[in-house]
Amino acid sequence: MDGLFGKLRQLDVYPKINEDFYSRTLSGGIITIISSIVMFLLFVSELRLYLHLVTETKLVVDTSRGERLRINFDITFPALACSIVSLDAMDISGEEHLDVKHDIIKRRIDSHGNVIEVRQDGIGAPKIEKPLQRHGGRLEQNETYCGSCYGAEVCKREGFLQRIKDEDGEGCNIYGFLDVNRVAGNFHFAPGKSFEQSNVHVHDLQAFQKESFNISHKINKLAFGDYFPGVINPLDSVQWLQQAPYGMYQYFIKVVPSIYNDINGQAIQSNQFSVTEHFRAGEVGRIQALPGVFFSFMIFLQSR
Repeated sequence: MDGLFGKLRQLDVYPKINEDFYSRTLSGGIITIISSIVMFLLFVSELRLYLHLVTETKLVVDTSRGERLRINFDITFPALACSIVSLDAMDISGEEHLDVKHDIIKRRIDSHGNVIEVRQDGIGAPKIEKPLQRHGGRLEQNETYCGSCYGAEVCKREGFLQRIKDEDGEGCNIYGFLDVNRVAGNFHFAPGKSFEQSNVHVHDLQAFQKESFNISHKINKLAFGDYFPGVINPLDSVQWLQQAPYGMYQYFIKVVPSIYNDINGQAIQSNQFSVTEHFRAGEVGRIQALPGVFFSFMIFLQSR
């Protein structure tokens, strides 16, 4: 056994040259050090490449039905007051959300972008008193009076026109989320009171007595669903400044349902999207040129 271990100790794949036949030089030492550093760096590089996680993408048919779509947004309008701008959403199934006030927060901002006031629509908003409360127990109008059908009088009775005057020259930051059907539809930010007339979506702009509206805006954030690693939302930090006096700005969005599975097997259901933009100029008084920012989206049947 000792003889076997002795032979193993004498085994040398690279036999050494007798010291009498070579000499040590400075250049040889430098080459040895550089070679050692290069080999170490190559080892670290290959190790990092081996340990690096690679995201694989594949397309499958989306067979889910009846699910909801959550749209997260944070948009700033530097020249539209919070009392003017409203949010509406609708889809091809016929579901509509007019003048949305739940799950969104409006922040009044000055001309420099500083926050003046934070208000959650629907919670903490000015309360509209009943006629009996407003006039000490007596009615100003007959109890059967329903008011004018024109928006100007309604706005005046609700104190809406006074809020417009108080917020003149201000901007508005709106953020929150919408919960809608996962079907094609649109949501938009536009001035005026929205309502339905003969199955047509209409915005009443007569109360504002303005010839133009500045719909310049900055999209701080827009996402269809939850965040997951590697997702890119192409409209984040996008800014647009209005040059024409009147018109609408449109975003046409293609939404692709996405499922992200991490290394632990946890799945995150979300969406990715692509977008094209278009400005549609118009003339005052034409319904085809309703001023505002419109987001029209469609859902792809493929899932990533």
